[in-house]
Amino acid sequence: MKRSRINEILREGDAFIRSHGVSLPPFAYLTPEELRSTDHAEIKRRRMGWDITDYGGGDFDRMGLFLFTLRNGLSHDLGKHSAMLYAEKIMISRRDQLSPNHRHDLKVEDIINRGGGTLVLELHAATPEGGIDRHAPVTVMCDGIDRTLPPGGHLKLDPGESVTLFPTTWHAFWGEGSDVLVGEVSTVNDDLTDNIFEMEIGRFSTVEEDAPPLHLLVSDYDDRL
Repeated sequence: MKRSRINEILREGDAFIRSHGVSLPPFAYLTPEELRSTDHAEIKRRRMGWDITDYGGGDFDRMGLFLFTLRNGLSHDLGKHSAMLYAEKIMISRRDQLSPNHRHDLKVEDIINRGGGTLVLELHAATPEGGIDRHAPVTVMCDGIDRTLPPGGHLKLDPGESVTLFPTTWHAFWGEGSDVLVGEVSTVNDDLTDNIFEMEIGRFSTVEEDAPPLHLLVSDYDDRL
């Protein structure tokens, strides 16, 4: 993706979030130079901040996702009795924009429709080996109530509704009708190692530097901070 296009998506996404009465934390608006301050070392370590991905496919409008990680624990703290063992994201799933089929080995997550259109999730159960079970029904909990769908069934969440996804659930999703503001509350998030995709794709975009960054992405941190 071109950096100029990423900057445009950042501005559009920020405006969309604000239109739903949601404000991002102050660190969202730090310049790259300000982020280099040692005062902000935990933001980098916990990989909090902006995340724009086209999954390496080069067509963000068709397959992509806007994310902002608000808070995140650390993987090495999992299992401790007193630690930050959770994460929270806000995302934008655009109308008919695919977030491709994937699952996690570690993360349990609640996906919440915070406003906008309908969020559609295509669901499959996992085989004992972790692959996609294309024959078994899949059961997920939606706001405390179990719902069972056929393999590859479409779960539709209206604003206010949510679903809990365990590592045994493969899921793809997109917005229907209009763009959707999506919340994610989960166990510690590790996007470097804990995404298993059906397709041979990457988690992050390859960036073409045709303009200075408006804000750094979490995928920029290792090279730029």
